[in-house]
Amino acid sequence: MSQNLFDNSEFFEKYKALRDKAYNYNNLVEQPAIKALLPDLSGLKVLDLGCGFGSNCTDFMKRGAAHVVGVDISSKMIDVAKKENAGSAIEYSVMDMMDIPKLSHTFDLIFSSLAIHYVKDFAHLVKIIYEKLNPGGILLFSQEHPITTAPKFGPVWTKDDAGNRLYYNLADYMVSGERHVYWFIDGVEKYHRPLSEILNTLISTGFRIEKVVEPLPSQDALEKRPELADEFHKTSCIIIKAIKD
Repeated sequence: MSQNLFDNSEFFEKYKALRDKAYNYNNLVEQPAIKALLPDLSGLKVLDLGCGFGSNCTDFMKRGAAHVVGVDISSKMIDVAKKENAGSAIEYSVMDMMDIPKLSHTFDLIFSSLAIHYVKDFAHLVKIIYEKLNPGGILLFSQEHPITTAPKFGPVWTKDDAGNRLYYNLADYMVSGERHVYWFIDGVEKYHRPLSEILNTLISTGFRIEKVVEPLPSQDALEKRPELADEFHKTSCIIIKAIKD
């Protein structure tokens, strides 16, 4: 079973405070980039892996999806989702994403936003996703960029005397495996895989890679948060769209 960070009360409250900020990274950079790759959802069945507070599930319903299933390992997350992002076409479940074979439905789109880097067995996850997709179905996901997950104890920057970031220090990029980092609390487990491993796992499973995006902040995002200029040194996430032919 995957680590359930979000039912840790301290972590949950700090994470929720971060996401409640209008100008957070997800809203300014990751979400616009991943949403630009969505197909027309009219009449489609959608599965959101690591759905969190359910905001994407609501968006999918508004875009015309016929049925949306949101799963998250955190009961705290699902409780918020049911209160704040309920809908007639939306179904939520407390579930580890590795347990999706238990779902009775197959789907036209399987979506995941910044959650897959918490999964230990990526190859198995990709396999069960493939099996849960209808022919022609789409896997669209973002995860922390491999250059972000590579250092064994979290990202490290070289800074000048004033504390300004000069450049990013990359280490252990080709060493796949578990990482323990500090993010709100100690001992957060993430899993690093080089980009070649990610792409080749998708390809060997039978997916066709349609798009790979390393998102950068727009001018509007930079005006709202000038420190996002660091993304031009090291983009924080990667987005992949793959098709089951």
